[in-house]
Amino acid sequence: MIYFAWVKERLGRDEETVICPQNAKTVGQLVEHLRDSDASYQAAFCDMNKLRFALDHDFVGPDKLLAGARELAIFPPVTGG
Repeated sequence: MIYFAWVKERLGRDEETVICPQNAKTVGQLVEHLRDSDASYQAAFCDMNKLRFALDHDFVGPDKLLAGARELAIFPPVTGG
């Protein structure tokens, strides 16, 4: 997993390897599992509406199946200018 911006700051790391539990079939289920497992994840993932996801470099929603994915990036909404 790769983290960006304030997600990275709240977790204190920019990436890590996570073993996906068998009951986490979607991006949202994996994020919920992590959020429930540790206070640092709780702080970073407390509001799913403030998170965006990319699964193997493609933007996805929390309902996207993980099936065989190699990389999940989590970041806040991005604006440019």
